[in-house]
Amino acid sequence: MARLELHREKVLTLHSVVLPLIAPIARRSVWESITDEGAPARVPEVGFVEPMLRRRLSSLARIVLHVAHDCVRDVTRARIVFASRHGELARTTKMLESLATGEELSPTLFSMSVLNASAGLFSILQKNTAPSTAISAGTASFGYGLLEACLQLAERPDLPVLYLYADEPAPADYETGEPLDRPTLVLGLLLDASASTRVACTSLATGAPPGNEAQAKAFIRALDQGEGAWSEGGRTWRWEKNG
Repeated sequence: MARLELHREKVLTLHSVVLPLIAPIARRSVWESITDEGAPARVPEVGFVEPMLRRRLSSLARIVLHVAHDCVRDVTRARIVFASRHGELARTTKMLESLATGEELSPTLFSMSVLNASAGLFSILQKNTAPSTAISAGTASFGYGLLEACLQLAERPDLPVLYLYADEPAPADYETGEPLDRPTLVLGLLLDASASTRVACTSLATGAPPGNEAQAKAFIRALDQGEGAWSEGGRTWRWEKNG
């Protein structure tokens, strides 16, 4: 009940007082499955993960761990907010197919299929006992995850927040309506109250038509070009960089 009340207070604050929220970004790391030249990107190495565990990682988990490690570096303690629309849905689908044919599933495989499996693994590898939060909110998962990370930092500015967004297209069987050729995208942000790069984040009801790009891509454009916006469902998300 206490946790539900905390989130209720955050939602009320978001829609009444604290707009725009400020994301102070100390570090960022981005990985996309398609390079700027249009070629497939190689799944990064994760040599800091011990071999037995490394063999059990999906390609998405490897990328998330690589991006997280790139963002955190020498930061020994940071809260983690992980956001994804689909998470490890490809692995979950394979498990469901196995169940349909009567095959048994191992607890290890099941534990690696949950939405925030890679974020949990990273906290274990870091021996990090700080809180971890998982967010899934449809096509706006990136935006709501970032808002959660900003609110957590505002509540306790002395403890950085590692924000991880990771998504790949859902298997074709799910017919989500999203482009099946959309690249896998993983974005990591280390939010630190002392960071000089600051991004103002707003989310307001508007009549703007929906866009075709992924929400996280619009945010990356804001980091690179100074501003970016994304609309869907009568709501527009806008990000403006300062510094």
